[in-house]
Amino acid sequence: MSAETTLDVSELRELVADTLDVELSALTDDVLLIEELGVDSVVALELMVTLEQRYGIRIPEEELGTVRTFPDIHVLLNGKLGG
Repeated sequence: MSAETTLDVSELRELVADTLDVELSALTDDVLLIEELGVDSVVALELMVTLEQRYGIRIPEEELGTVRTFPDIHVLLNGKLGG
């Protein structure tokens, strides 16, 4: 598999910001993805697919539903990657 198993936080932040179509500076650790950035279910699904493809993992929808901030994404992926 070509996806690296280590998690580069800067790369992850860029990937998430690009997928959510927001400025990198807007994706702070404390910004709420749904409430403040307007992430809806379609965008969340797109993010899930992007992360699954990039990191070679599977994210069940119920786990994605627990994500509210960028650090939540980081923790979720670290758990999936064994980091």
